[in-house]
Amino acid sequence: MAQTKGISEQAEELEFRQMQELGELMIYRSQINKLADGEWDDSPEFSLGPLKQSLMGEDPRLPQMPEKPTLVDFFNLRFGPSKQHLLQSAALGVKNGLSEKMVLACLLHDVSVIAFFRPDHGYWGGQMLEPYVDEEVAWAIRMHQALRFFPDESVGYEYPEAYAKRFGADYQVEPYIQRDYDYARSHKWYMSARMICLNDLYAFDPDVEVQVEDFEDIIGRHFRQPEEGLGNDSSPAAHMWRTLRRPANAL
Repeated sequence: MAQTKGISEQAEELEFRQMQELGELMIYRSQINKLADGEWDDSPEFSLGPLKQSLMGEDPRLPQMPEKPTLVDFFNLRFGPSKQHLLQSAALGVKNGLSEKMVLACLLHDVSVIAFFRPDHGYWGGQMLEPYVDEEVAWAIRMHQALRFFPDESVGYEYPEAYAKRFGADYQVEPYIQRDYDYARSHKWYMSARMICLNDLYAFDPDVEVQVEDFEDIIGRHFRQPEEGLGNDSSPAAHMWRTLRRPANAL
């Protein structure tokens, strides 16, 4: 008769299954990734796993980043195919005559969805960008998180049909979203955040491919690129860009 495995042994096996060995390096998955996959373990015992050399530094599975990466480098080497959403939204902003500053806001409004975290993406995105862009741009990116759920007939913004399909016709926003919408509604930069919503392209054109290089001049004029490289600087958000550059570091 097979013996029942103890809690410690089960926990170790679970942890080992959640590691991927790359040559001689151990690759660890962060807890947030496990939770996103619906994995939960509250056993009281803890294991450090095998004491083997772990990945610390550049990940050989990913495109090599330059020593001093720029925002354009992150677009090309870390943002996935969904970056076309950002690029097409920015192109729409240009077509609709937005200022360069607001075109940049459209270009970066969903940076967290594309490259970091989906939940509360406006708040994460605003925090990632705050040290590098105009205060109004960071605020607008943060607040579009709430505004996108509320129509504004004065500018022709309707509740997105895609949201009704994704979240259900009876979906009600969380209290903090309602609170932040009420706050933003009377703010001097309300319309800046609303312009992001108006140019947030929900229907992509598969026959159009926009390049980030099309916006290099705007980025150069309105994004404060650190001389030492994005993520190598000492801003309050630099660690977020370092994490994006090396997402599987053990610590």
